[in-house]
Amino acid sequence: MTIGTKVAPFSLKPWFSERVWGKSDLKPWYEETGTTELVGEAWLTGPQCLVESGPYTGQTLASVAEKMGGEFPLLVKILFPADKLSVQVHPDDAQATAMGETRGKTECWYVLEAEPGATVALGLKPGVGAKEVAASVESGTMELLLEHVPVSVGDMLFVDAGTVHAIGPGVVLLETQQTSDVTYRLYDYGRPRELHLEKGLQVIRPKTQAGKVASRKMDGFTRLIEQKYFVVDRFDVASADEVTVAFDGAGCLVGLAGRGVVITGEGQLEIAPGKAVVVPVGNASVIVETGSGVSFTRCVAPV
Repeated sequence: MTIGTKVAPFSLKPWFSERVWGKSDLKPWYEETGTTELVGEAWLTGPQCLVESGPYTGQTLASVAEKMGGEFPLLVKILFPADKLSVQVHPDDAQATAMGETRGKTECWYVLEAEPGATVALGLKPGVGAKEVAASVESGTMELLLEHVPVSVGDMLFVDAGTVHAIGPGVVLLETQQTSDVTYRLYDYGRPRELHLEKGLQVIRPKTQAGKVASRKMDGFTRLIEQKYFVVDRFDVASADEVTVAFDGAGCLVGLAGRGVVITGEGQLEIAPGKAVVVPVGNASVIVETGSGVSFTRCVAPV
């Protein structure tokens, strides 16, 4: 849903989510996190992220969206696993609504860093269904039922609702997803956290569309993924150059490397690694200029 028609683009301060599988040091992405606890996720467009520019400075993204009569449709994060995440699954919209939730959770992962041999678990092996999953939780063998996919920097992976999945150490991922945190934890390697096996087994799909997505060269950018809930593109702008970035729906720019300036009708905003600039209306465009080169993604919720 588009937030409104009178809100200029603005920058957001990341919100750091503490996780048992996270890291204490997120450099070079972030110099500090404001906590001594392990951080697993930097939420770039989370409802609680604070606006850093413009008339709404200091307010949360959720409060700005509410004022404009809507909700920002994409939750964009950077994940920093130092240990295995739980094996989990998310419902689709219909399943989530039936369970009393607002919406489901379909997502994608863009690989920013990957150690040699890094993998993610994406889907179940052929012939495996809810019955086998339940038995494997009891026996502690669930990892053996998962498809483990090798990943490298620049890979894009689609994770549709109903896909059993897990992420391990050795990667840093940019995650773009529906604005939802509905997660059913199926297996957690013996850690003392709550499981949601009953709900999770109800939404598992043995076969999904999850997997690597081939990128496509477009006019001035690279299309990484195009799906119902999001379109993610990468722009690589050379030094002393500029590019016009159009938005066909509400979305954001996320800095990956280098620095640049986002020029809007109301002024200039910095684009830097690990920071988001929100463009809250569709049918809009901004200009990105750089002195020494900049790379960023455009994440859009199609109208």
